Amino acid sequence: MSCGAPKGGVPARGAPRNLIVKASPVATEFRNDTRFLKSVPARIAAGLLLCASLAPALGAGTRAGTLIESTATVDFDMNGTAESITSNTVSFQVAERIDVVVTLQSGQVVVAPNDVDRGLLFTVTNTGNGDEAFTFAMDSLLGGDDFDPIPTQPDAIYFDTDGSGDFSTGDVAYVPGGNEPVLAPDQAVDVLLVNDIPGNVANAEIGRSQLTATAATGSGAAGTVLAGLGDGGIDAVVGTTGALAAVFGEYVVDDVAISVLKAQSVLDPSGGTSPVTGATITYTITVEVTSAGVATAAAVRDAIPTWSTFVPASITLNGNPISDAIDADAGEFDTSAVPSVVVRLGDLTQGDGVQTVIFQVQID
Repeated sequence: MSCGAPKGGVPARGAPRNLIVKASPVATEFRNDTRFLKSVPARIAAGLLLCASLAPALGAGTRAGTLIESTATVDFDMNGTAESITSNTVSFQVAERIDVVVTLQSGQVVVAPNDVDRGLLFTVTNTGNGDEAFTFAMDSLLGGDDFDPIPTQPDAIYFDTDGSGDFSTGDVAYVPGGNEPVLAPDQAVDVLLVNDIPGNVANAEIGRSQLTATAATGSGAAGTVLAGLGDGGIDAVVGTTGALAAVFGEYVVDDVAISVLKAQSVLDPSGGTSPVTGATITYTITVEVTSAGVATAAAVRDAIPTWSTFVPASITLNGNPISDAIDADAGEFDTSAVPSVVVRLGDLTQGDGVQTVIFQVQID
């Protein structure tokens, strides 16, 4: 769900301009409302564009502050007359449970050496039962990877303002202590970690960057009571997530340079080189890795041109014949969709040299 300024360009009350906030799929009704939001400094309210979902918080459970009352009734008979009497009413308010989930939305983000402004997308969801502000932290110095991404300066954490799923110049930077999003139960916000890639990385190396979201009210061991700090001054209780969640995403380097060249020669029925009906065209395709790294599972696929017909048993790889059938060798003439010659080259490096695929067609 994308939240923007209302008609006339005036931001909604108490929310960051163009901040992207998403509601849970179970929610069925959305509208702007700040009645249940915790108070925040006016400078935060003026900077935030936050759409609060007033649909039932089905995932979060009973709303914090809900008054639950109970009265017992005793029915009895007195001298043949049905009577009843009620007890006193007991009541309590539902405490605020503070929970948060961070979900990585990006797969491995493919990068090259010296790339800049590469984003990893996360969704932060308030899985508690009250309105809660969340703070964010970033860590790109994690163990278990091959290189350390470099957080962009001066800012590296952004809200995915335009909903593109990647970093763009219009995305709003997160400012600690300035524009923490206040999320209603089951509400979510998309957050980007933006890094530059070092120049000394090698192909297939992986770098990690982690987002940590923490409830502003407090965090800690599950069951910790934060007296009077919940919505409306009720108690808050730390939920099973500890009111803190940390998830990392990955960059993977793909920096293999490949040269692919295709040539053709014509032999007509009279022994000449005129492209007439019945002439045979020989196609030669050369593939070469020209840099460090591995081109994994490289394969040539070449569709048979319109107005021509594949010449059976004409495929070769580096001078070795390839059968037309789908079998144990490295290729085939594939007729399952668009008729094509397919030759699998495997994992290629610069040391493998030039790979040469040849096949023929005849002009119809």
